[in-house]
Amino acid sequence: MPPEKSKIVFFDGVCHLCMGSVQFLLKRNQKENLYFSAIGSEVFRSLIPKEMVSKLPDSILYWKEGNLYLESEAILQLVRELKFPWFLLFGLVLVPRFIRNFMYRWIAKHRYAWFGKADVCMMPTPNLKRRFLD
Repeated sequence: MPPEKSKIVFFDGVCHLCMGSVQFLLKRNQKENLYFSAIGSEVFRSLIPKEMVSKLPDSILYWKEGNLYLESEAILQLVRELKFPWFLLFGLVLVPRFIRNFMYRWIAKHRYAWFGKADVCMMPTPNLKRRFLD
């Protein structure tokens, strides 16, 4: 499947919270229809217009079949891809977006201090390698 038609989670490859989120998604995405790629990767650069890159958050982004979701909207779209009971978190869509995004930005701003930062990107196991795009 061409990347522009895929469901791709772009993540900060050195953020422990982001890498933990990727592990969480891998375990709970029963359909195995989510793919993963680091922000700034070749796939990222091929899909995201250069002029948009500096305006995007640098934590988690979700590319779903040609649409790019940011901040809390990315998280809500991602939980829809998970098995029960996790997809029920989509109900948080009822919380006003400005509140959801405020919380998202607050956590993202403090993620390195709270969860730490790795020296290198996460390396997937051979079994999971097919789900990671370069």
